Amino acid sequence: MKLYVTPPSPRAFKVVAVLHHLGLPAEMVYVDLLNGHHLRPDFAALNPNRRMPVLDDDGFLLWESNAIMQYLASKRPESGLWPSDPTRQADVSRWQCWELAHWERACATLVFERFVKQRFGQGDPDPNEVARGERDFHQVAQILDQHLRGREWLVDRGLTLADVSVGAWLTCAQLGAYPMAEYKEIARWYRGLEALPAWQKATVPPPA
Repeated sequence: MKLYVTPPSPRAFKVVAVLHHLGLPAEMVYVDLLNGHHLRPDFAALNPNRRMPVLDDDGFLLWESNAIMQYLASKRPESGLWPSDPTRQADVSRWQCWELAHWERACATLVFERFVKQRFGQGDPDPNEVARGERDFHQVAQILDQHLRGREWLVDRGLTLADVSVGAWLTCAQLGAYPMAEYKEIARWYRGLEALPAWQKATVPPPA
């Protein structure tokens, strides 16, 4: 398998963390977004959206990070990351959809304004966008924090893809200066993720 990624992007991180947790071998191919490698025709042939991550499993090309995670976890069903029970699987899917529709939007806005724009020479943060990002963050963080009260993981009975999908965006909490102070349950839950060997193996510093 080949995995085309750009660390430390949360979209890449969550797939890499799943690979490490499952113990699946894969060749990592770095996609240099800063120099526009994702815009080249050869990469567009892998993903017409010109985004990473992309998985190439012996010619089977798969893009969209959560779909890749589900596919990888299905190779190791005993891991429990992608439960076979329909109710638990739907619960995991629910949180992965929530991550894409709500959590990612809030987190990504803050990361873009406070880190990515400077890295790509796109100017200073837009105060209006920062305010919107913080407003969105508080709205969704309250939901997540309340759900985690009395729970070790997002879905009962163990770590699942839901935790990895949602938790991946917290790897950029410092870069995006998320307003995290009041969300004690999120902080507690995230410490559990940080303690996982697979999480530590997937954590890399931003590229120079």
